[in-house]
Amino acid sequence: MASSSFDIDAPRWDQTTFMGRLKHFFNITDCRTALLPDSRLDEAKALVESCRAGSLPPGTTEEQLHYAKKLYDSAFHPDTGDRMNLIGRMSFQVPGGMAITGCMLQFYRTVPAVVFWQWVNQSFNALVNYTNRNAASPITPKQIGVAYVTATSTALATAVGLNLYTKKAPPLVARWVPFAAVASANCVNIPMMRQQEILNGIAVTDENGNKLGQSTKAAAKGITQVVISRITMAAPGMIILPIIMQRLEKYKFMQRITFLHGPIQVMLVGGFLIFMVPAACSLFPQRCSMAVSKLEPELRDSIRSQYGDTIQRVYFNKGL
Repeated sequence: MASSSFDIDAPRWDQTTFMGRLKHFFNITDCRTALLPDSRLDEAKALVESCRAGSLPPGTTEEQLHYAKKLYDSAFHPDTGDRMNLIGRMSFQVPGGMAITGCMLQFYRTVPAVVFWQWVNQSFNALVNYTNRNAASPITPKQIGVAYVTATSTALATAVGLNLYTKKAPPLVARWVPFAAVASANCVNIPMMRQQEILNGIAVTDENGNKLGQSTKAAAKGITQVVISRITMAAPGMIILPIIMQRLEKYKFMQRITFLHGPIQVMLVGGFLIFMVPAACSLFPQRCSMAVSKLEPELRDSIRSQYGDTIQRVYFNKGL
């Protein structure tokens, strides 16, 4: 039985190590949680909030609290506490990503197919990026629209341009075009969707969560890490799978079941993403930190004047 002093916000695993973060993200990106009804998620949130208030229902066990926190972390935004839309949650990355990526890898030969699936992918990415933004920096509908159009245009231009350029290249090179498009679009989509943070800064706090100010340098660091993580998430499936499929398609049994090539790629991508989604999210700490000495001069001087040398690092939510 759990005691009322149980700290539900304390990390279950050490978040300063990659393995600790990997266990954490394997836990909260569990795609089975995406199947749960909103009522079950709201119950988990209520239990988490009761624990924070120190008023646990009688008979509550630590295992129940850990499971409630798993559901809370998978479905509710860390900044606002609001329930996130289903498609934008990291727990939906495996089913959503495997379907879209599998289709991008299968239907890469014609320009209309490339355009359609890149558009679907960027629409999905835009929703994921918006859902997992740092909510302390609001973004207007106009900015969302500009970010979406810019990222989609970048992906389409890259995909269509490379698709035409690789007509005479080895077949394997053409199969890698979707990854090039996805990587280039991520470099545009994420910064554009989070442009408010780049322009106005991201909220930084001390170790105890007390706000110290807004930092554009912290925002740039967090967004760069998210871009790297997203590209890493997609890379193994979109680079290795084309090699596997090219070799498999030489066998006669594969040539007899061409109608199954798409579903086969979707399932194989799913196998990659089950491991790569938590692994990529674990590359950098969710609660990112930065030395005070590397902040903007104004913010650095403000912190030094108020706290002297007692604060050496600031902390912020980098998003996912």
